[in-house]
Amino acid sequence: MTQQPSPFPVCIVTGGSAGIGEAICERFALNGYQVVNLDIQKPALKQCNIDWWPCDLSDSAETRTVLNKVLQQYQRVDVLISNAGIHFSGTIETTSDAEFERVFALNVKGAINATKAVLPLMKEQQAGVILYMASDQALIAKRNSFAYNMSKAALASLAKTTALDYASFNIRANAICPGTIETPLYHQAIARYVEKSGADEQQVHSEEAALQPLGRLGQSKEVAAMAFFLASEDAAFVTGSLHVIDGGYTAQ
Repeated sequence: MTQQPSPFPVCIVTGGSAGIGEAICERFALNGYQVVNLDIQKPALKQCNIDWWPCDLSDSAETRTVLNKVLQQYQRVDVLISNAGIHFSGTIETTSDAEFERVFALNVKGAINATKAVLPLMKEQQAGVILYMASDQALIAKRNSFAYNMSKAALASLAKTTALDYASFNIRANAICPGTIETPLYHQAIARYVEKSGADEQQVHSEEAALQPLGRLGQSKEVAAMAFFLASEDAAFVTGSLHVIDGGYTAQ
């Protein structure tokens, strides 16, 4: 029996079990999408219209295998949101080859492999949206962030080249560039800093908020709202661009 395409639009989200990815999954699921969350981490709650497929996005072979199974099951893909990523602090001298490879394996190669997997079906459909979760660090540099900074700049470039190469297939590609967003990843980074420096944790959070012109940290649901807009028909003429959501930080 031939598998029938999903009657609902399908949105694949990598790294959708927590933080920004989780908020994106929820936003799309609540708005009529069948959501597929590819993440090595199991989500805290099972939610309607969100299917979790265990996948280590840093493993190229596993990513291709899992995504091929996903596409066989749903027979369509309307949106890919490449969100899976890790943070790493270090200068060019203090970042080992292994640490650099680990960052790029997930942040960049994971995005490339996911893109390669969905493009044939998007081309066949003559439609599709690809969103890469870059960072304000795709636009500016931050201290002690050699590998992470470079990986996010690579995603910004990937959005532009993909947009140009596949515009004739009505496939749009853009990058979202969040600033400091209050996520588990943010809290883990602050905890590591506090442990190393002995700084007061509440003081560090206050200082981080004060660095933003709007005087607060961003929230995952705000990034999810931007992703939903960019995937919608309201953004049908938007492709190959970088969309900053950083409370004004990079405008300084």
